[in-house]
Amino acid sequence: MNSSTFSRRRKAAAVKPTMKTPNRMNRNHTVICSSLLLAAFTGLVSVSFADELPKLKQKEHYKIGFAQTESNNPWRLAETQSVKDEAAKRGDQLVYTDAAGSAAKQVADVNSMIAQGVDVILLAPREEKPLVPAVMAAEKAGIPVILLDRRVDPVAKPGVDYLTFIGSDFVDEGKRTAEWLAKKMNGKANIIELQGTTGSSPANDRHTGFVEGIKAYPGMKIVASQSGDFARDKGRQVAETLLQAHPDANAIYAHNDEMALGAIAALEAAGKKPGSDVIVASIDGEKDGLQAIADGKLAVSVECNPRLGVKAFQVIDRYAKGEKIPTWVKSDDRLFDDANAKENVASAY
Repeated sequence: MNSSTFSRRRKAAAVKPTMKTPNRMNRNHTVICSSLLLAAFTGLVSVSFADELPKLKQKEHYKIGFAQTESNNPWRLAETQSVKDEAAKRGDQLVYTDAAGSAAKQVADVNSMIAQGVDVILLAPREEKPLVPAVMAAEKAGIPVILLDRRVDPVAKPGVDYLTFIGSDFVDEGKRTAEWLAKKMNGKANIIELQGTTGSSPANDRHTGFVEGIKAYPGMKIVASQSGDFARDKGRQVAETLLQAHPDANAIYAHNDEMALGAIAALEAAGKKPGSDVIVASIDGEKDGLQAIADGKLAVSVECNPRLGVKAFQVIDRYAKGEKIPTWVKSDDRLFDDANAKENVASAY
């Protein structure tokens, strides 16, 4: 039952009173409210139980929880280090956890932070849907949550259920990569797509953006698409399989540099030359990716800046002062190709 049905029944009860109406109304009201609450918890009706975001008092030092999703690649390591460095610089206490790629563990990590009474939680969600209960639990406990680099399912809303999202425009990353690749390939390519972690916002959005970007080029076709879970070795394995199934593929679009580097290894093992036989395009801008561009093996990498620590702590300070925080604090991301990759290798993560 939805809220409009509830409203109609209440109006009907109001205009048709009888001797037994009060008892029926009480029974109906109980049943309807129970149904509405059940529907809310099962996702049938969207109900907000909070009028506003949790407040944050100004302090000299804060106890900050940082729930990282995993630490198996340079991007994650750089993100974690940026948060640790900024916490240490400010003298804040950091409660750090690593979910090791498990959404269930990350939920448990957030719940542990709530129990420890942290002031703020920085959350880099493993996946969109499973982390919603953790966000809602923190909100209920009066702890502001800031999402880093990945979003959660839209049932939890920025500015309502969590403070803000700090990160890149993943759709735009996909579009920029598509447009660069289309120009490089003169609008014609058979593309293998190596997707990121299934159910994660970067994987969803980078696919969406890329598909939108190649719409203007009928000759650009995705012939195969499969998750490599943002991992180098899995990207290599998936690329090997898809290259065998699609020997006519002449371009690879990887959702991150780690999978792109795995794909380059797969191409070389198959006797193909990355950069000429097959053009590889990617996202992230990590050191190994930029070096691969300098070496002529990777064609392009759209940056996804992992160094979010400074922005996160700036948001904390501003929110404690009572400032209005935008629901999305965007990163500043560059594009690297053979024109600028070599000069930026040394400063990359």
